[in-house]
Amino acid sequence: MWLINSSIGRKVVMSVTGIALILFLTFHCAMNLVALFSEEGYNMICEFLGANWYAVVATLGLAALAVIHIVYAFILTAQNRKARGDNRYEVATQVNPGIVEWSSKNMLVLGLIIFIGLLLHLYNFWYNMMFAEIVGTYQQIDPADGFAWIKETFSNPVFVVLYIIWICAIWFHLTHGFWSALQTLGWSGKIWLNRWKCIGFIYTTLLMLGFLVVILAFAFKCAPSLC
Repeated sequence: MWLINSSIGRKVVMSVTGIALILFLTFHCAMNLVALFSEEGYNMICEFLGANWYAVVATLGLAALAVIHIVYAFILTAQNRKARGDNRYEVATQVNPGIVEWSSKNMLVLGLIIFIGLLLHLYNFWYNMMFAEIVGTYQQIDPADGFAWIKETFSNPVFVVLYIIWICAIWFHLTHGFWSALQTLGWSGKIWLNRWKCIGFIYTTLLMLGFLVVILAFAFKCAPSLC
């Protein structure tokens, strides 16, 4: 099958799974921002997305997308290194050239940082919430009380720093990945390529700022819902 055996097919799979993960991050960010204004509203969302069958199926689907994206990233990186050596990423851009060029040359390193951060995030939230609810291992905090878990996690300055590093890595990763995915799918020409780079930079920046605001608000206890 060309999606698996050909270089172009692998890039298409990377692009589609990457776009799907960006859409999930957008939903996740919007969900997290609710916690800034309403404890009850956020916990209602957490209850809706708890250990229900549809949430479990969606989680498995999301995990499959992430695994496919990561596996194909390693395959393509190895392929590029073998074919081009040190010149595997030759990216010319007029929009934030230093940032985009650096991120494009370090996608694997950024991906590894993101993966490690993902494991930390899964432990702090998925393991203590959905998984705990499924297997019935209750701790001092109710698995459905997502608001309390956010407060608990970001009351620890070590986690705050680690999450900030994680968000920065995702930002660098997406500033390249956003427009690269659209280019692979043929949705950008000579004119639209630079436009997508600009749109991707702005969109990614706003998205990551959304996550960062939640972290800092809970770290410094300055969210309206904490007053």
